[in-house]
Amino acid sequence: MVHSKPPSYRPSQLLPWLGGGVLILGLILIALSWPHWGVTSSLQHTVLSCTPTTFLNEESIVPTAAPEGISVGNMITGMVPAVSGEKTFVFPERERFRLGVSIPPDVALGTPYLSKLGVRWVMDWRSREPPILPPDVEYVQVVRMMGGVLSPSAITLTLVAGKNPGSTWLMGNEGDVRWQDNVTPEVYARLYHEAYTAIKAGDPTAIVVAGGIAQPTPLRLRYLDLILASYQAQFGKVLPAQAWHIHNYMLREERDSWGVDIPPGIPDETGILYQVDDSGNLEAFRAQIVNFRRWMMERGYGNLPLIVSEFGIPMPPQYGFPLERVTGFLQETWRYFLTATDPDLGDPSDGGRLVQKWCWFSMAAQDYPTGDLVNWTTQTWTPLGQVWISYLEE
Repeated sequence: MVHSKPPSYRPSQLLPWLGGGVLILGLILIALSWPHWGVTSSLQHTVLSCTPTTFLNEESIVPTAAPEGISVGNMITGMVPAVSGEKTFVFPERERFRLGVSIPPDVALGTPYLSKLGVRWVMDWRSREPPILPPDVEYVQVVRMMGGVLSPSAITLTLVAGKNPGSTWLMGNEGDVRWQDNVTPEVYARLYHEAYTAIKAGDPTAIVVAGGIAQPTPLRLRYLDLILASYQAQFGKVLPAQAWHIHNYMLREERDSWGVDIPPGIPDETGILYQVDDSGNLEAFRAQIVNFRRWMMERGYGNLPLIVSEFGIPMPPQYGFPLERVTGFLQETWRYFLTATDPDLGDPSDGGRLVQKWCWFSMAAQDYPTGDLVNWTTQTWTPLGQVWISYLEE
C-alpha cells in the first residue's frame, strides 16, 4: 500500500491516506465531508488505499486528528463474524505458494518470522537485488512511477532483471492515488512501456504484472481503460502483460476528502462513497474481485493470473475494528481467495480460480498496526499474528 493502503492512523488518529502518503488534505475538509459513519446499503460507497512507500521514496507520515464525533458506538461491527477460540479454518499447505505478506524495511529482522507465517512470497514496494530470505520465499519486485519517472531507472531494471531471471514485477503502486505514484493514464502507459522493455531486455522470462490500482471500482476501471487506450495510441499495439495486480480496499472516492480521492486525469468529483465501516465489508470485497475479473475478460486478459498485491484493514481498532473483527476478515478473505471460481471469469490454467496470489498488509507497519502480525518494538507476535499462525496448523 503500500504502500498503497487504506487510511492510516496512529493510536487515536486517522490518517486519511495509507502507506505513509503525503497528507495534503486538511482536517477541516475531512470533518466537513464526513456526513455519517454507517455502512452503506450497496457498493455505492468506496474509499482509498495506501501502500507503505516510505521504504523506497522517504515520505513523511503526518498524523491527522480523527474527525469529531466518531465513536465505536457509531460503528456497525456485524459485517464480519467474530472468531471464537475454536478453530474454524485451516489454510491448506498445498496452497501456501499463493500466500504473501508485505515486509518492513529492516528485512533482516523480519526474516526469522517468515517461515512461521508460512508465506511463499514477499514485497516491500521496491525493485532491487533481493534481500536474503528463506529458500522457499520469493521476493517480488515493484516498479514505482512517482514524479512521472521510473524508480529505479530503466538501466537498473535491465540489470536487476538479468541477475534475477523469472522474477515477478509489479508495475506501479497506486498510480491512481495522488499521494502515491500519482500518474495520469498517459504517463502510466509511457512508463509501463519503458519499464516493460527494459525488464524484458534483461530477462525475457520475467513476469510483468500490470495495474496496481488502489481498488477496482468503476471509477478506477475507467482509469485503466484510459491507460489501455493511451498505450494503443502511443505504441500502436495492445498493452502486453503476463498478469494483473490490484489492491482491494474499500475507501472513499471523493475529491479533496478522506480516502483515495479521484484518479489523476479523471474529471469526476465523486466515485463510490464508502464509509469507514466499509473497510471490513466482505460483500464489497468479493464484488470488486468479480468486477475486476470481468473487466479483464472483456479487455482480452481473461486468461491471465490476478494478484491481489495489497489488502487488509487500514482503520484503527477504535473505529470499529477490534481483533475479533479483523481475524474474521482475515479468515473470510482467505476462504474466498481459496475457493472462489468461475469458468468464464477465472484463470483457466488454475481451475477457473478468480485470484491466484495475495499479499496481506502487513507483517509490521508501525503507523498502521491494525493488521500487524509482529510487534516491531518488542519483536513479538501480535494477537493477530498468533491467529494467523493457528490458521496454518493442520
